Amino acid sequence: MGIAKVAIVGRPNVGKSSIFNWLIGEKVSVVDSVAGVTRDRVSYLLELPGSGELSDSAHEPEGENGEGIGDAGFIDDTRYIELTDTGGIGVVDQDDLSDDVERQIALAIESADLILFVTDARTGIAPLDETVAERLRPLSIPILLAANKSDDAVQEKNALEFERFGWPVIPVSAKQKRGRVRLMDEIEQALPPEAFDDASGEEPIMKLAIVGRRNVGKSTFVNTLAQAERVIASPIPGTTRDCVDVRIEMDGKTFLVIDTPGFMRKKSIGSDLDFYALTRAERSIRRADVVLMFFDAHQRISKMDKQLVSLIDRHLRPVIFVVNKWDLMADHMPTGRWGEYLRETFATMPHVPIAFLTGKTGKNAPRLLRQARVLAAQNRARVSTNKLNRVLSAALDLTPPPLCHFRKPKIYYAVQASTAPPTLILFCNMPDAFPPNYQRYLLSVLRDELPFREVPIRLIFRKRGREDTADEIERTRKS
Repeated sequence: MGIAKVAIVGRPNVGKSSIFNWLIGEKVSVVDSVAGVTRDRVSYLLELPGSGELSDSAHEPEGENGEGIGDAGFIDDTRYIELTDTGGIGVVDQDDLSDDVERQIALAIESADLILFVTDARTGIAPLDETVAERLRPLSIPILLAANKSDDAVQEKNALEFERFGWPVIPVSAKQKRGRVRLMDEIEQALPPEAFDDASGEEPIMKLAIVGRRNVGKSTFVNTLAQAERVIASPIPGTTRDCVDVRIEMDGKTFLVIDTPGFMRKKSIGSDLDFYALTRAERSIRRADVVLMFFDAHQRISKMDKQLVSLIDRHLRPVIFVVNKWDLMADHMPTGRWGEYLRETFATMPHVPIAFLTGKTGKNAPRLLRQARVLAAQNRARVSTNKLNRVLSAALDLTPPPLCHFRKPKIYYAVQASTAPPTLILFCNMPDAFPPNYQRYLLSVLRDELPFREVPIRLIFRKRGREDTADEIERTRKS
């Protein structure tokens, strides 16, 4: 699984962004006394205290060659959470963006493994707090209540009135920096074990989301796989209104195939049914292990196709470009030309595999599902700290990053924080000094040398606290 997600929610102006900045130790979210400043979700990868720390070997040479970083440099049980700040529930946005703010809040809640419900200990329970509580009660995930602005013992006592909501109350004060240790401990203890990476080695049932614009043959393909009419297949665009889960077996493996409604441009959404179909299809992409992006072989790639691929890429999901209805084009165009067409159209995604399919007959379907399993395995792969840093060292030697403000950007060392997607944290001196083209170069090298060849890789550049120590990459080079 990926990194455990913790969403910070609450009514406007209770100090959600202040708590977010306080917990991560940086000013990332905008803090203002005006309600509604935070609109989009703001996320940060945060290491849980005590879950894993640098050992002395990561800083001091071990031998005459000065080996420092390696598998022994990090304790294996390092855990991270993705902390997400959200807008205030119930805010009336001055720019008429309330619906967009609400959608971002809903997405954060839906994807969270734990909710941190923030209230104001000074003002006590407000009507909007009741509204937030009613919204959170149906959830089946853990909920903690952080009573912010508990600046002294009196306010801490006042915070206990929030116990009536039925969740553990932790008095904290972002302004006075009170209660952080307890809050982080409570978060770690409340998170279910399955929210962290599964180290059991067992291969879970793989979830495949089949997406594409209308009438590209998604439902026909699902019925072919299931060998039954599980979903309505029709030449009429938009027949599928809901996401349908179909369980199939092939080559002794079980798959959960999710058929999704055909995507359309927002201006084409003509009814509430269409709107909710689009929302559910987006949700299917987020819950999928691998996405099969369908194209129609005898139609050009459309703007909607590009928007959909962008959505998949934004959610960092492994994807296979599937050219369906190939039986209609096989005599007119070689697969190489269609492949070149896809590569030119999606030039920033050269790692994505391409498959050609006849969904009506199931031709090439077994090969497609085997390829999906390969991607799922890559997405769950882990590499040792030592190997990761050797590869990174070689990449930096071959092509150093460009100077930034007459300073040399340095990457001291890297660790893999999680899988699905593979998440790599690069500790450096200037996190903002690595331009997009250089990040693409690093991703290319990492895919060539590590078992992440065909899946998205999440790179996080993190400022290291001790810039004046020796370069860890230099030590790895000599080991």
